[in-house]
Amino acid sequence: MAALFTSIQSILTIVLIIALGYLLRKKGWFDDNFGGTISKLLMKVALPASIFTSVLKRLTLSKLLGLSSGLIYGFGGVILGYIVAFILVKLLKVRPGRRGTFINMFVNANTIFIGLPLNLALFGDKAMAYFLMYYVVNTVSTWTLGAFLMSWDDPTKTSGTSSKSSFNWKKLLPPPLVGFLVALVFLVLPVHVMQVSWLAFLINALTYVGSLVTPLSLIYIGIVLCNAGLSSIRFDRDTIVALVGRFAIAPALIAMLIFLGMHHGFGIPSLEAQTLIVQASAPGLAVLPILANEGHGDVEYATNVVTTSTVLFAVVLPVVMVLIQNF
Repeated sequence: MAALFTSIQSILTIVLIIALGYLLRKKGWFDDNFGGTISKLLMKVALPASIFTSVLKRLTLSKLLGLSSGLIYGFGGVILGYIVAFILVKLLKVRPGRRGTFINMFVNANTIFIGLPLNLALFGDKAMAYFLMYYVVNTVSTWTLGAFLMSWDDPTKTSGTSSKSSFNWKKLLPPPLVGFLVALVFLVLPVHVMQVSWLAFLINALTYVGSLVTPLSLIYIGIVLCNAGLSSIRFDRDTIVALVGRFAIAPALIAMLIFLGMHHGFGIPSLEAQTLIVQASAPGLAVLPILANEGHGDVEYATNVVTTSTVLFAVVLPVVMVLIQNF
């Protein structure tokens, strides 16, 4: 009961800030460009700063090497997720324009705008290192195979059309991932940057900028929900199966791998296991409608699954928290 109460309290805090963004957008405080402005600020400035300082404050080279199990379980869950999603696309005969979104819903979670503030709310700073491992897995998956599938699923393409121009390989290194990689470089230096006194002003500035991530990302979600319109939520077959994949199959796959590892001498700390499973059950990527639009896919379907998964997550999270208490 205590775990359920704590998780409900945490998700209510998140929902209240999301509701604030929704109401302020509804009242016209935020214009049509404000959501995009917040997105750019978070993706290109605040998130890289937050991740850079988080890595240097919470990780050492030895600890990073010790967390490699998180990468193994994370990528293992992602690979299995792609396999299950591809099979279901064939069995259900999901139509072109929806297939890329359908598969991405199974595999790639919204670790940026929901996963990060959620992890901080539920587990605190002590779980940040575990979150970063899943973030790397999710980012690599999203901007490699995930983005390729959204482009490949373009229903307007002919068989002879080349897809090279529609896939931006620069997205393999988005700013947040660059912030993580730069921090890794500093980790291998003989002098710890955080202990250099004359750099304190720079670290403090990055920390303040990074602290914008949680409140602004939650407000951004509210703006997205308002723009999509809660009245647009609907449940057809493809939406229901995609939601089951996101909330049940994805976390179940990584939980299964962790469970098997524990019984074969490859156990991980309970907090790490819980972090990985919670992140695997986070809502769908907020950028799916954008990617669907670029690939001439079903933008309405992409918007619907992102909106419904975000709203339903308030109900799903307490259930997930109760189920993972034994890990």
